[in-house]
Amino acid sequence: MEADKIIETINLTKTYGHQTAVNSLSLEVREGEVFGFLGPNGAGKTTTLLMLLGLSRPSGGYSRVCGLDPLRMAREVKRLVGYLPENVGFYSDLNAVESLEYVATLNGIERTEASKKIHDLLELIGLSQDGRKKVGAFSRGMKQRLGIAEVLIRDPKVLFLDEPTIGLDPDGALRLIDLIQSLNRDRNITVLVSSHNLYQVQKISHRVGIMIDGKMVAEGSVESLAEEKFGVGDKEYSLEEIYMKYFQEV
Repeated sequence: MEADKIIETINLTKTYGHQTAVNSLSLEVREGEVFGFLGPNGAGKTTTLLMLLGLSRPSGGYSRVCGLDPLRMAREVKRLVGYLPENVGFYSDLNAVESLEYVATLNGIERTEASKKIHDLLELIGLSQDGRKKVGAFSRGMKQRLGIAEVLIRDPKVLFLDEPTIGLDPDGALRLIDLIQSLNRDRNITVLVSSHNLYQVQKISHRVGIMIDGKMVAEGSVESLAEEKFGVGDKEYSLEEIYMKYFQEV
């Protein structure tokens, strides 16, 4: 795998009986970028993420994450990748500090190091004043930010975020988008974000991929995809306009 490719798939396929969830997917995500992974429900995005994490066995093709095969080296991949699923689970009777202490213990992080990391992470995600508040009383946006802190405590090189802003109010979504941008900019964390919110994806992504019916139908910068579908002109096209153009032509 080339040095700048941190995620790569070649003809990655997943079938369930006669149904094909992911169909010969070839994809690359470059180190240090935010990649927007787009597509309607059932397009195969979450199935792809699970294969990249080594949590689902592909039916064909292969993938590499940080140069490793997720199927054969799942444990090593999990050390390098943080995954925030669409619905994050917490122990509601724990507070934020206790939740992070629990995750640190599970990952074998020494107590003094964990304490410093937890302090810094709560500051980073904007929850330093809520560290002793029960997670059960958190808003969805606060829980999403705490979920990101839980995956950051292991210092991952890559983040997989599955619909991170779904169900958030505008302020909560903006806070989370700003956090994702800062992690990419200040920590050089590569981010693959799967989302339905095209405006937010356009705001933060260096490149995007559009997946429909298990197939990748487009991959590139918003500008290159607009030129491919609409030609060169004076008008700037939104990601929503580009997405709908590809969707209507499939």
